[in-house]
Amino acid sequence: CALSDVQAACQDATVTQELLKEGFHRDLLVKVELGAVGEEAQGCAVAARIHLPPGIYVDPDELASLQQHNLTKAVLIPEVVDVEAPEYLATDLLVLLYLEPDPRCSRCFRAALPVHGRYHRPAEESEEALVILKSPEVLVCCCDDRLSAECRKPAEVEAPCSGGNVSPCQWYSITHKPASEELILQIPVGLRQHSSFVCAVTLLATVLCSSLILAAVCRYGHFS
Repeated sequence: CALSDVQAACQDATVTQELLKEGFHRDLLVKVELGAVGEEAQGCAVAARIHLPPGIYVDPDELASLQQHNLTKAVLIPEVVDVEAPEYLATDLLVLLYLEPDPRCSRCFRAALPVHGRYHRPAEESEEALVILKSPEVLVCCCDDRLSAECRKPAEVEAPCSGGNVSPCQWYSITHKPASEELILQIPVGLRQHSSFVCAVTLLATVLCSSLILAAVCRYGHFS
């Protein structure tokens, strides 16, 4: 019974994620409530380990700018990301997002991460592609072993704690229950039957613009 009570207390931790804004450029809001475990995690660093599929990515330059202004703290794996690659040529990404304490809740942590949808192949019928975001893993990094052994397990994460410490810390994965197993992002895509029309309009626009540029150069250009 005692073991069951401890495991129930560990399972009391919950994590939710929500997509803000519309279109290709969104904000992923992650919220964690540690529940009974939160009493033991006071003063510990809390993070969310997020797996991003090829259909969505984080811009490293944008992330660096936000971190410079202390708006977002995160570690991107890998650090180099091809932001121009379409979904079918991209790879998965891992993000360790450091969460900040929620002033309205002593056991709650939250953070937002800007994410961007990639272009997908044209579809046959549907005008939307679905990108599935799995529930993130909750990680805790403490200076001592204050967390119950039943509530944690070592996580294979090479990253510093969210502070001035630059050396890797020992992160622990916290047993939790997700509010939902997955989050679905809808990405607008083109239809295959429109390919000929799009190619024709693109070619016409290219020829017209090139002709206008050439005419302007010939009329106003100075040739020696």
